Amino acid sequence: MPINDFLKELLSTPSVSGDESEFMSKLLQSINQRKSNWKVSPDIFYGEAFHDCILLKFGTPRTAVFAHVDTIGFMVRYANQLIPVGGPEQIPGTRLVGKDSLGEISCKLLVEGDELFHDFPRKIERGTRLSFAQDIRIDDEFIQAAYLDNRLGVHAALQLCETIEDGWVVFTTYEEHGGGSMPFLLQFIQNTAPIKQALISDITWITDGVHHHEGVVISIRDKFIPRKKFIDRIIQLVQQSGIPFQLEVEAYGGSDGREVQFSSYAIDWCFIGAAEDQVHSPDEKVSLRDLESMIQVYHYLLKEL
Repeated sequence: MPINDFLKELLSTPSVSGDESEFMSKLLQSINQRKSNWKVSPDIFYGEAFHDCILLKFGTPRTAVFAHVDTIGFMVRYANQLIPVGGPEQIPGTRLVGKDSLGEISCKLLVEGDELFHDFPRKIERGTRLSFAQDIRIDDEFIQAAYLDNRLGVHAALQLCETIEDGWVVFTTYEEHGGGSMPFLLQFIQNTAPIKQALISDITWITDGVHHHEGVVISIRDKFIPRKKFIDRIIQLVQQSGIPFQLEVEAYGGSDGREVQFSSYAIDWCFIGAAEDQVHSPDEKVSLRDLESMIQVYHYLLKEL
């Protein structure tokens, strides 16, 4: 499948957890440019009341699709110290980039025992976020880059917007570092146009049971266990579609689905996404065929659910 220039722009725009404003502004601009070509023009909710999250309401929703826009990274502490944001791979020599009030930053990650440092020649302002330097590589089979988790989930959700008639498409923040936006988003959704089911458009892992080129992953469980009745319905529908898919059963990991399950609302949820290897590194790798099946599944399910 072709990778468009806008996806490359999304991959190159930083949004370490808690600092998603620049990314969301670009995303909102793109939505406003594209919406006239969508089958249904959505109601758009965005701004300070939503902490930079974006909610799109199409028609009369039954289902919501959630895609988080934040990434893992690092935050500058004191002197040349760094603290992880989320769970980035800590590979010595990894190139990190960012900016503070004094200008652009490009440096290397230094690992000394359990402590992390940078080698930038001047002092970086405290609290500055640093992210992996981007290097996008695409061939006939794979896309490889930093932050495919969750730029590809955002990409799939945007593709869905072209055809969806009824549903919410929601771009969330904070997911990689403990979550926090989902509670107020769910409350707003349930007060505005309530739903009973949610799909999580995110990226999962290649494991001993999940492989490249075998289709999108439907997660039966990660650390958290969604309701079997709903998962069985999802699997049955995707089987009927003929779209390639594989099933995941894991003991670890989490997503915005955790906050749906822990909320005060009776909403079923299911994580559906392509799998990557070299997770949370500058070299995340996803099969283009799996990404295409992910996009197809979301188009199909939002018509059937």
